[in-house]
Parts: sequence; C-alpha cells; structure tokens
Amino acid sequence: MSNDHPRVADGAPTPEATAGPAGPERAASTDWWRSAVIYQVYVRSFADGNGDGTGDLAGVRRRLPYLRDLGVDAIWFTPWYVSPLADGGYDVADYRAIDPQFGTLAEAEALIAEARALGIRTIVDVVPNHVSSEHSWFRAALAAGPGSPERERFWFHPGKGEDGSQIPTRWVSEFQGSTWTRTTNPDGTPGEWYLHVFAPEQPDLNWNHPDVRREHEDILRFWFDRGAAGIRIDSAAQLVKDPALPEVPAHPGPGEHPHVDRDELHDIYRGWRAVADSYEEPRVLVGEVWLADRARFAQYLRPDEMHTAFNFDFMARPWDAKALRESVQTTLDAHAPVAAPATWVLSNHDVTRPVTRYGREDSSFSFAAKRAGTPTDLDLGRRRARAAALLSAALPGSLYVYQGDELGLPEVEDLPPDAIQDPMHARSGGVDPGRDGCRVPLPWTRGGTSHGFGPDGGAEPWLPQPPGWGEVSVEAQWDDDASMLALYRRVLATRRAEPALHGGAFRWLDALDGVALGDDVLAFTRGDGRDAVTCVVNLGVEDVPLPADAVVLVRSDLPADASGGPGAPQPPAPLTTDTAVWLRATPSRP
Repeated sequence: MSNDHPRVADGAPTPEATAGPAGPERAASTDWWRSAVIYQVYVRSFADGNGDGTGDLAGVRRRLPYLRDLGVDAIWFTPWYVSPLADGGYDVADYRAIDPQFGTLAEAEALIAEARALGIRTIVDVVPNHVSSEHSWFRAALAAGPGSPERERFWFHPGKGEDGSQIPTRWVSEFQGSTWTRTTNPDGTPGEWYLHVFAPEQPDLNWNHPDVRREHEDILRFWFDRGAAGIRIDSAAQLVKDPALPEVPAHPGPGEHPHVDRDELHDIYRGWRAVADSYEEPRVLVGEVWLADRARFAQYLRPDEMHTAFNFDFMARPWDAKALRESVQTTLDAHAPVAAPATWVLSNHDVTRPVTRYGREDSSFSFAAKRAGTPTDLDLGRRRARAAALLSAALPGSLYVYQGDELGLPEVEDLPPDAIQDPMHARSGGVDPGRDGCRVPLPWTRGGTSHGFGPDGGAEPWLPQPPGWGEVSVEAQWDDDASMLALYRRVLATRRAEPALHGGAFRWLDALDGVALGDDVLAFTRGDGRDAVTCVVNLGVEDVPLPADAVVLVRSDLPADASGGPGAPQPPAPLTTDTAVWLRATPSRP
C-alpha cells in the first residue's frame, strides 16, 4: 500500500484534504449529534506514532484521513490523561495533562483542530465517579489523616467491629470483590477504610462536597475551551452515594439503590448542561448509563440534562429477532417523551467484539456471564456482524463504531496470561477473560513489525497481535469490495447520502410487497414517500423474497457490484439467513 494515500500517510493531514465526506454543511450543524456517526478511539491501541509499542496522539493524527474516508462525524477518545493505567486510563491522576506515553497537551489541541478541519469533531472522556489513587487530592487525603478536610472529598469511613477490622458495607465492586480498602496510619497501625466501587486504585469521590462539583465543571470548561465538541461521562449513574451507607436492598425501588441512579444526580447534570450551553456552539453531553429501567434512563435525557446516553440494552441482546425488536421499540419509546435521539452501538472497549459474540450459542452479552474458553463460530459471527452493521446504522439516532469493528476484528482470546493487564481478569481469579481481547492494537498493513500499528523496527505492541492479523488489516481490506471495511464504507456513505436516515421517522413493517414476513425477520422503513429507505434483516432460516422493483442500496452479503442498484438487470436476490439489506422502496402494510 502506498504511503502517499491519505488513509496511511505518515504525516499529519494536509489542508488540501479538508473536503472529505463530512462536508462543510455537516461540520457547521449545531445538532450534528442527533444522527452522527461517532468512532471510538482507544488511544493505546489505535496507532503508534513513535515506535514505543503504545498507541499515541501522533499515531491518531497520522490516521485522521482514514477516519475522514471512512465517513465518521466525530471521534470519542477514551481517557488520554495522566494515569498509572491500573484500569486502562479510567484511573485519572491529572485531567489537565496528557499522559506522556500518549503525547502532550499541545498535541491534543492540534489533533482536535486538525480533525475539525476534516469535518470531524472530538469528544473526550470524563470519569467523574473516581480518580486515581495517585491523584493529588487522594495523596493529600492519605497524608492528612482521619477527620481532615482533605478526606471529606472521598468516602473514608471507620471499619465495623471493636477494632474496626470489618468493612463498612458489603457492597460488591464492579470488578468483583469488596468495595473497601483499609489505609495504614503513619505509625503503621491499621486506619480508616476508603470506598472504591471499581478497583482499589480508583477511590470514589464524594459528590456531596462542593470542591468536587466545582472541579469537574472547571474540567469541562478546560476541554471545551480547547475545542472539544463534547464529553462522554463514564459511569454516569454512579456518582452519588447515600451518606448513610446502607446495604443494597434485595430489590431496590426507583432511587433506592445506595450508590446507583440516585435522584441527586440530576442536579449535577443540570449544572453541567448549563456549562455546555454557555458556548457559542453548544457542547454535547453523552452519558454512559447502564440502567434496565427505561423510564429512569430517560430522566437523564431531559432537555436540561444530557443530550444523549449510550443504549447498552441493544448491544447486550442476543441475535434474535424478537429480542432485538423489543430492544429497539423500548428504546425509541423511552426516548420519545424527552425528544432525545437514541444511540446504537454493537461494542466498545469493555465488550466482546461482535464477530466473536454473534458466533456463540448464547450471543447476548453480560459481564457476569463472561467465561474464558467459550466456543465460537467466527464464520457465523462475521455474517451476523455484517447484518448487524446494517441494522444498527439504519435505526434513528446516532451510531457508535468501536475501532476495529469496521475491520471485522475478532476478540483475541488466547492472549498469554502474563500479557493480560485488565483487572477484571485478575479479580475474577481468571474466570473472566478480561477486556484486553478487544483492545489488541489495530492492524494497518499486511506485514511489518506490528502490521503498521507502529513503524517497522519499532517496539512490539503493548498487547501481542495474533497470527494472521495482517489479513484483516486496513491494507488487506481497502480494495476488497467484499470486505467488512468496504461494507462499512458503503453503509456510512449511504447513511450520509440518504435524507431519510437523518430524521426520526420510523415504522415497522410486517409485510414486503404484500407478502407477510415471519417472526424471524426485522423490517422497518425510515422516511416517507419516494425517498424512504427500508431495512430488512433476516434472522431466520428461510429465504426472504425482496420486492421485484426494489432498488438495493446496500446488502450485507454481497459486494456493491453484485447488490443490484439502479439499472440492475434482474430483481434483487432473496435475502438469505443472517443477512440484511437497505432498499429504495416503500413496501406495503406497515
């Protein structure tokens, strides 16, 4: 592959390369987030610019033209701040500095500006529930001792029992195990306990403290002032704790959980929305909200709180028509009262990749159910992941794509045990394989020291790439019209070009061309009239005939030159099992 093509250029984007598919109209829109395609970059594994084996901002800057050509509207960066990396950067030590292994603050500012010149906005990750145990506030709290003002910013608490050796609560960590760690007094005696809903290296902040609120609003302004178009809010429903520290009820009602979805959260986010709206181009708040109660979920999306929130229910559902339809409908129903757009995502840096997940007997996702050694059929998974790409991209709202999913990368499930760094693996005693399998550095070229992740002759990647990784690289797929990458490019280009896919109009179809569809088929129409786009997904075993006069825009099972389209010589081929299609037609009987 030539190094002078913008998708693999070794230099930063040039001014000449600013008229890509994003376009000036899209870049100027203030409600771009309602139907945006947002690409998640896990910096450590995206591209290595300096050859030390770790992804960095220099690597991202060199690959910005690839993202422009892919057709994304924004990039969401997982934390790039100074961090000991006890939890992949979600243990932040300094929010106003870039971790040296990723680059500098000046590089981050340049990246934001260069991406915007290509029509791509930037969303940065903020982790408000906790900080790193290396954060200056927490170090000061440990040094100051019990009863000090410094400790009031966290949840320090005496232990139970005569000698204080018993944990204050039996709350269970998100990473399994206890949520409390005991400190040691300066004289060496056991001290107070501190709360960490995640790892011990991630002490929880006390959001009842005014310093905590003030600091985070200042952090928002810091990044908004540097051009960030929005923030993604990590663990957004977990910030506030009941100060009485009660045990978790067996069946907590709405707002009754002691550290999840507390009603006090909404006042915090109203304050954040005021900050976001204070800018000439309003900034966007995107929440990571894991809640089963859809009505409670929607409360975070009221007009004076967040703009959007991740829809994890859809991602967690099995490859089953009834389950997926139910998820889509309940999601749209939950968003309708607050007039917020839904979000659709198939995976992220915490979740088993779709190609692997959809090839399993149980294709749903649950952290509690993850087990090492679960068998999968990758051919089946690839076919379903291609269909899922069309399904998710056709739904009303915004679309998130995790880096590498556009390449159809599988989960890497045979990482050497000594290479695994994710705390979920260690804290589960090895039962949970951890999340590093979806974080293996991307392959850009067929060959080379690291398949183009870093320069030839550079250090080995921080996580080992598996054999055959080059055959799923950008280079291997770019000119292959049948590849997953080519499919994603077609899907995103068509989504951008079709006005029907930008609005909120949506209706289910129970028939195509007057022929009833079975329970294993999902079909819906976006838009109205001649410009409407119909999406059909066949999750059953029987072929689904397509309307003879339909124009095929994209199919998941065929390359572009075999998918039909204007002037196609014959009616579109029936839709086989685990495939999807977008049609220019308005079939009957909604």
